[in-house]
Amino acid sequence: VPKGPMNRLDKICAVRQALKDGRPSIGSWMQIPHASVAEILGQAGYDWVAVDLEHGAISVDQLPDLFRALELGETLPMARLAQGNSKDCKQALDAGAGGVIVPMVESAAQLEQVRDACRWPPGGIRGVGFSRANLFGKHFDRYAEEAQAPLLVAMIEHIRAVDHLTEILQVSGLDAIMIGPYDLSASMGLTAQFQHPHFEATMRRIRTIAHEHRISSGLHVVLPDPAVLKTRLAEGYRFIAYSIDAVFLHRSSAAPAVSE
Repeated sequence: VPKGPMNRLDKICAVRQALKDGRPSIGSWMQIPHASVAEILGQAGYDWVAVDLEHGAISVDQLPDLFRALELGETLPMARLAQGNSKDCKQALDAGAGGVIVPMVESAAQLEQVRDACRWPPGGIRGVGFSRANLFGKHFDRYAEEAQAPLLVAMIEHIRAVDHLTEILQVSGLDAIMIGPYDLSASMGLTAQFQHPHFEATMRRIRTIAHEHRISSGLHVVLPDPAVLKTRLAEGYRFIAYSIDAVFLHRSSAAPAVSE
């Protein structure tokens, strides 16, 4: 009997339940479009790995192989979309993403449109069809349940989003928010000034409002450092991406100093 595919719905539910319970969900990030990289990260022990379609050099036709490689290690594939439009949502999810991370969310109405574009009717308006996500129809019925509510993570990357955060957090179906510190600081005229008091106060404000609405907040620990991860968890972040494939590589590949 052929071995069945990873049960993506179970993985989605496990991440969703952890976040609802206030437990952390730790994933990682990839920008290098190669299945071997995905296979390595897929076996590294993360809950999920986000394939970066916004800043990575990854095309839609590469997604099936990247997602398959992640699933070999029982790791949930996620997609950080280039934009939160219907086309991007459909193509990433049809390729087998278990959820989407949506960049530059600034309003509840915008997030509702993305949510609906991710869901098959009756939950949304996404087109129904055979695709790699349902093994081209073989697992159509099972996938129909998954397609009602893929994971939905909104990136908070502009001060306008902070001003509308309460409304964003009340969107039904939102699983977590993720702060994009570079864009957020730039929108405040404080590009990469992460220790600036105004920026630090804004980060605390986001965490506080999210906690009040029982929505997990998260961010990206870009440089791999377990101590920083521990600090972020202590601060209350629960949906955390730990480093990036290329950063893992260049941090470990620097030529060592050799003395004569």
